[in-house]
Amino acid sequence: MNALTRIILFAGRYAVGILAVLTMLSFRSVPEKDSGVKQTTTRPNIVIIMADDLDSKQLSCYGGQNIKTKNIDRLAAQGLKFNNIYASEAMCVPTRASLFTGLYPVRHGSYQNHKPVYDNLKSVGHYLADLGYRVGLTGKDHVTKPKSVFPFDIIEGFEPNCVSATDEYSLDAVKSYMTASEKPYCLFVMSINPHTPWTSGDTTEFDAKKLKLPVDWVDTPVTRRQYVKYLAEIRRLDNQVGDIAKLIAETGQDKNTILIFLGEQGAQFPGAKWNLWDSGQKSSMIVKWPGKVKEATETNAIVQYEDITPTLIDIAGGKAIAGLDGTTFLPVLNDKSKTARSFAYGIHNNIPEGDPYPIRSIRDGRYKLILNLLPKTEYYNRFMMTRERMDRNTVWFSWVDKAVDDANAKKITSRFVNRPAVEFYDLQNDPFELNNLAADPAQVKRIERFTNELRTWMEQQGDAGASIDIAIRK
Repeated sequence: MNALTRIILFAGRYAVGILAVLTMLSFRSVPEKDSGVKQTTTRPNIVIIMADDLDSKQLSCYGGQNIKTKNIDRLAAQGLKFNNIYASEAMCVPTRASLFTGLYPVRHGSYQNHKPVYDNLKSVGHYLADLGYRVGLTGKDHVTKPKSVFPFDIIEGFEPNCVSATDEYSLDAVKSYMTASEKPYCLFVMSINPHTPWTSGDTTEFDAKKLKLPVDWVDTPVTRRQYVKYLAEIRRLDNQVGDIAKLIAETGQDKNTILIFLGEQGAQFPGAKWNLWDSGQKSSMIVKWPGKVKEATETNAIVQYEDITPTLIDIAGGKAIAGLDGTTFLPVLNDKSKTARSFAYGIHNNIPEGDPYPIRSIRDGRYKLILNLLPKTEYYNRFMMTRERMDRNTVWFSWVDKAVDDANAKKITSRFVNRPAVEFYDLQNDPFELNNLAADPAQVKRIERFTNELRTWMEQQGDAGASIDIAIRK
């Protein structure tokens, strides 16, 4: 039996595995050490602006050619740009739960979209409050319940409903929160842009015919029209970043405030969100920290959203919390290290957004392994592919129509629906993951090593694979 065969059998074994109850219970409680404050000087305020379904490749500071994101670009010129930050699960609720708890999805419990976290956990709201911080949140509030797990001060100002047709916002309450106390604060500004329905922003800035589309898309008039709407919301997001940066300066806090921008996961276009290709999993992060982080720098250090809360604790002067999955990347911010972790991991459970289609992934700085645990099943997502609401899924069906007599469109749509058990990519030479190297004899040993690393991580997480991608009884 060759190595590739063993890998495929491994994928199948996990497809029928049963999650042991005792294993799950062992991960539901998160022990912690004393988080007493270290000796520190004046501790900085922290403002974190998070996008919603952002294709980070569209940001001009990340190489985007369709829009000039001047405010986000300015932030990059003033701070450190991360080129390798990844969401472990490319959907909103799991990513935000990982951000706040420092845990991977199986361990925090929100391993399916809109599934709540376990109610016995702690989050950044506890950890920073224990260190003397006020912890607030304004905007999208999907992951703020239960209050016992997410004890944020909820601040008015930004729209909390990500599918709102409008996105009016005010900075009055945000300014009041920033200036209300001598205590330092950590404020999460959670934008709803550019999440669907793509009804905010000025579309007149963009010419659909001149847009440069990703190479893993099918070029249709419908796609271009929808893309214009999407870019208009990225403009809206960029304006919000500029407004928050200006507010920090106006309140005289810019010298002692860390400003972080986060891109979340990819866009609601086929092959991005709700998938583990880089178009969905790869994100963006920029950190401005006056006097601490060098301006106009970038790093290839691999980090995940689970690493952010441990880093905030470290910045605030706290001790590391035992039991978290993430680790601090403060040495990267301080330019004391060029690396943070060896691998980034990915998990996808398709329910409730479609039929069961569990996927797992692992990547280092160059290569990526994806295991599709039910490869004989067709991938289906109800938000992009449901024939009952074709009016809401016009992009996908325009791709399908073109695939009838267009070979490239047929290849892209087939890749999306029918997937092999094993995918392996050289991301340096194939960033859009279009050339599967799983059958390449030169990659057999590397694939075997990645598979073993992924299996070890799944076992540590209590992740039995396909058996957890099932409907949850309420």
